[in-house]
Amino acid sequence: MKDAFGAPQSLLILGGTSEIALATARRLVTRRTRTVWLAGRPSPALDSAAAHLRTLGADVRTAAFDALDPGSHEEVLGKVFAEGDIDMVLLAFGVLGDQARDESAPLSAVRVAQTNYTGAVSAGLICAKSLQTQGHGSMVVLSSVAGERARRANFIYGSSKAGLDAFAQGLGDALHGTGVHVMVVRPGFVRSKMTAGLEEAPMATTPEAVALAIETGLRRRSETVWVPGTLRVVMSALRHVPRPLFRRLPV
Repeated sequence: MKDAFGAPQSLLILGGTSEIALATARRLVTRRTRTVWLAGRPSPALDSAAAHLRTLGADVRTAAFDALDPGSHEEVLGKVFAEGDIDMVLLAFGVLGDQARDESAPLSAVRVAQTNYTGAVSAGLICAKSLQTQGHGSMVVLSSVAGERARRANFIYGSSKAGLDAFAQGLGDALHGTGVHVMVVRPGFVRSKMTAGLEEAPMATTPEAVALAIETGLRRRSETVWVPGTLRVVMSALRHVPRPLFRRLPV
């Protein structure tokens, strides 16, 4: 269960090597979180992340999870929940893709969509059912401002995040009143390994800033969190820009 500050005792991260997710885990472990599950593809990076969180005092376990293998999700996640209640699920896996390459290689584009959307639908529904069965918990879904409006520069990634965002909002409505809380997080450009080498966008942020916003959102039981918060106003304006003009904007 959570304490008065919204910190969960137990945390399941789907996408166990995500920099944002690990920054969030570090913050929560320094508060109250004691059990952390890192679910992801087995790798030295996953083992290293687990070892680091253990040095902070957490009981860290790993689970072999592949977003592209939805057929395995029920078994893998079922075993995690069978070990005990999970107070918070952080759905943090995703790939950025390469827009130029993916436009000319449809199978690469499909991989982006399957990872960011299809895999999330599968894992999200399974976790939601388990949270509902135990009668409490939060699901935090890492979306993106890229899903607010398709841009020429990254419409494949953006469209997958738009689908994820809509799914998460609907899931939150479906779970309203069950004791399960869904929070959608929409960061802007995050300085991380995922965006290394890309031109930095205005109002860029960091994994640590997103982690702080997640912690604050949990405490407030927010349904939507923008990082930084000023993006809410910016994207509200951009959503209503006429398409002929929007095409000409340097976004």
